[in-house]
Amino acid sequence: MTSGKSDPKVKYALILGSSSGFGGAAAKRLAQEGYHIFGVHLDRRATMPQVEALVAEIKALGVEVTFYNVNASDEEKRKEICADIRSRIPQGGYLKVLMHSLAFGTLKPFVDEDPAQSLTKANIQMTMDVMAHSLIYWTQDLVWNNLLGYGSRIYGMTSHGSTTVVPTYGAVSAAKAALEAHIRQLALELGHLGITANALKAGVTDTAALRKIPGHDRMIELAKNRNPGNRLTTPEDVANAMVSLCSMNSQWINGDVISVDNAENVIDR
Repeated sequence: MTSGKSDPKVKYALILGSSSGFGGAAAKRLAQEGYHIFGVHLDRRATMPQVEALVAEIKALGVEVTFYNVNASDEEKRKEICADIRSRIPQGGYLKVLMHSLAFGTLKPFVDEDPAQSLTKANIQMTMDVMAHSLIYWTQDLVWNNLLGYGSRIYGMTSHGSTTVVPTYGAVSAAKAALEAHIRQLALELGHLGITANALKAGVTDTAALRKIPGHDRMIELAKNRNPGNRLTTPEDVANAMVSLCSMNSQWINGDVISVDNAENVIDR
């Protein structure tokens, strides 16, 4: 990704939360479609071997990949990354995809008998900032660096927790609801530029983030029972849907919350 004249056939994607789960699956799937991948993730030494394996797998598909191991909510790091991406994409080129798949929030009740086990102001602010508000800040810096343009797609990963309640999920639920509101506002403000923004609402998916939710075994059991496919949604299901929505034939799909769950959440059984 060196400076020079832009080739419109060369495609680029930026994935926030790129090292595993939905982000990792999207990185691989987009790479299969010829996208060069930029990824932001936060991993400690213990999980870096898996990240390195993912990067090698993506490179083997014949595309270039640049991963940044930083806190996606760090303002200074965000600006540095946007500047670095701008230097790597030829003049006139820009990102076709921005995916927000950051799963880092506090799982505690709002009010517990023990105040020490209840959500604090810092817990709530961190969860909202990482899982919702950071989408706004990344989009701003990308637009201001001319890294989004006609046909660019913005995707935010939401969940059915945005409209339902689960014990200890309150702060994350609020963040998901806020993320969907941010998506709608971005669709309004950027639609005239041909930039679309949509939220992808996955069915219950067995990811590391799900495993942190108390009672996740019960959630998995209920989801399998409801889903007519008799299985959980996978990150690959979501990645496949995203690729389909990247088509210019989907230019008029904007500001929506799109379920990717095989009708799991419209079936009551």
